[in-house]
Amino acid sequence: MDRCASDADLAELFAAAGPESTPAYERIKRLIRTQIGAGRWLPGDQLPSEPQMVRALGISRMTINRAFRELTAAGVVVRNMGVGTFVAPAKVTSPLFEVRNIADEIQRRGHRHRTEVVFLRSESADAAQWPTDRVFHSLLVHFDDESPIQLEDRLVNPEAAPGYLDQDFTAITPNRYLSEVAPLVRGEHVVEAVQGSAEECALLRIRRTEPCLLICRRTWSAAALVSSARLLHPGSRSRLEGAFEV
Repeated sequence: MDRCASDADLAELFAAAGPESTPAYERIKRLIRTQIGAGRWLPGDQLPSEPQMVRALGISRMTINRAFRELTAAGVVVRNMGVGTFVAPAKVTSPLFEVRNIADEIQRRGHRHRTEVVFLRSESADAAQWPTDRVFHSLLVHFDDESPIQLEDRLVNPEAAPGYLDQDFTAITPNRYLSEVAPLVRGEHVVEAVQGSAEECALLRIRRTEPCLLICRRTWSAAALVSSARLLHPGSRSRLEGAFEV
């Protein structure tokens, strides 16, 4: 079926979405999920508008709005006020139990990785956490194609990576550089759901109300703490996965 569904297409799909005893908003949700699952409506495609659905299905706009709201809450679609409703971008999967290079992950999916450097500097260290007087501090935004997918806020031990500030992090990721100069022997991380700050949401191009997935990760090489990173991901574009044996 063409992605620009006609009124007749919508009426036919709605009739096939369940018996009349099923609430209309549930049938609309099933219709949309079915078309997305079948690959007929792809991530980024605009869905039929509420006025078109009202006209094609003979259902109240309130009912259609409820279906769209519930699909939005479930992360199936995204709504752009004044523009329309779109199939949500496919979520990016990140490994939970491994420390991988984000550029490699994105390229394995056949997408293009790029990085924007917000700042790269030296600053005073927290004596309770670091064995040095100063730390290197970088703030980077990683992109999957043109979508910001991770805000990387990283502190680095200058003694473990003295050349950190001299690196071009649009050409090499901090993960790749640190793996070369201070190979990882131990790591720890904490994962939590958070709301980003106004600055963080602006850098990730998301609304302040969108939940984020935060990974706080520290890594050691030999006996020295090398890096402490806050990796912030838009909740609508990310998920974590991992496996373990018992």
